[in-house]
Amino acid sequence: MSPITTVIFDMYNTLVLNGTEMWKATFQEIIDAQGLDTSSELLWEEWRKVDQESRAERIRPETPFYNYHDAWREAFVRAFAALDLPGDPDAAVGKAISDLARRDPYPETMEALRSIGQRWRIAVLSNADDSFLLPNLKRLGLDFEVVLSSEEARDYKPRPGLFLEVMRRLGVTPQETVYVGDKQLEDVQGPSEVGMSAVWLNRSGDPPDPELPKPACQISSLSELPALLPTWPPAQDGTQ
Repeated sequence: MSPITTVIFDMYNTLVLNGTEMWKATFQEIIDAQGLDTSSELLWEEWRKVDQESRAERIRPETPFYNYHDAWREAFVRAFAALDLPGDPDAAVGKAISDLARRDPYPETMEALRSIGQRWRIAVLSNADDSFLLPNLKRLGLDFEVVLSSEEARDYKPRPGLFLEVMRRLGVTPQETVYVGDKQLEDVQGPSEVGMSAVWLNRSGDPPDPELPKPACQISSLSELPALLPTWPPAQDGTQ
């Protein structure tokens, strides 16, 4: 019998779509609403530079916690300045958060979650602010036993604190828990460091980074997961 009792999911690009083209569409709406003389591509490129810097900085132990709202507002401030635009960063970040709160699930998400939820406890652990994570989850209409955001925990994956905290809230051990996410750093290294099994949802078939831990299992769709759990653990080669 499978020792797994609990499956914890990442949210964005795991349960719901959150691709670059969606962000560029949001940026185009920001440009149109504010009458800015630029393209969504240019604004995205400048904004993304700052966002990437923020993502690298926020997981350093000496960095005080800041949420996505504040990080993204700063990214808009700096992107507007770099492009010499009179943009309103508060309106821009508000629009980005509003759109993010309405992301649609992948085609297989609902069926996979219903199937897994019949036999295993399910939870969500996401690098996210509650302002977009909670309304987005509400749109799914599913009842997760625990939902924990980086904003609530005041920490970010792949740091171990979030994974330890979600297990504490669920009252489970690492050995009975599987974590499922789309990024090898945040969603494989993070849970692996606290002894959890990690499933890498690698929809695009990206080659693994040899410098990062291997997942216990690699899948290309959530629809593959329900069949794997009853006979856990999988083969020990990081693929399935």
